[in-house]
Amino acid sequence: MSAVGAVRAVPPGWRTFARYAHSPNALGYCGPPVRTGVPGLVEVALGLPEGAQVDVPAIARAFSGAWPYQQLIADLSGNSDPLSPSVVRSYWSGGELTRRVDRTAFGKALLDRISPLAGHYWSHLTPDLLVEAAPTHLFHVIGVYPWSRLLPTGLPEPLQVIDSCRITPARVEAVDGERLRVVSRALRYAVGTGLSLAAEGESYVSWRVDGQPFADGIEGGSRRRRALGFALRRTHSTRAGRAGVVDRLAARG
Repeated sequence: MSAVGAVRAVPPGWRTFARYAHSPNALGYCGPPVRTGVPGLVEVALGLPEGAQVDVPAIARAFSGAWPYQQLIADLSGNSDPLSPSVVRSYWSGGELTRRVDRTAFGKALLDRISPLAGHYWSHLTPDLLVEAAPTHLFHVIGVYPWSRLLPTGLPEPLQVIDSCRITPARVEAVDGERLRVVSRALRYAVGTGLSLAAEGESYVSWRVDGQPFADGIEGGSRRRRALGFALRRTHSTRAGRAGVVDRLAARG
């Protein structure tokens, strides 16, 4: 094929970011407030030719949670690209770069970046948080995201949001058309003991969009056990509904 007619491939780091970011964005947990997810992100995640025309760096910068972490992981590991595959994967699910980053330097830099942008829900973002700081999505969900501070209310929404937003490791037991039957461990919360993992349980998750797979290496009818770093959840949520819950809980003190 000539250079004029060549189709530009989706950069692998862009595709990795889109695979992780699309589902929580479509559910209303993070990123630009678009009801069904940011336009074009699915095409990038699927590696479709039209995905190469999507401005993923601009989309990524609109993720006020993920983007500062990926910038800092890149800066503190000597990587010039916050959307390189290693940086993206290290933030969303952990990796070699995550272990190499100096936690103290990361924590201080993170607070410097996100504290000025935080509203009244985020009053817990103080230097006391530095001992827990980690350059990962899980830390952001449990340590930074304000829902964790609402767990003691006993209402179901905080735990539901946290468990749905985190990246949950799962073992694929069977492929059932558009769904995967997986075994995973949900989060649970108890006053006095805090968050912990429940016993293994089975559930179904979607893994295709418009007939295209969001996860590699899973064949129809396969019963191989494998770690699944990503799957689309069936949980539904809206920003407006969650904001209302936060307001009610905040009013309760």
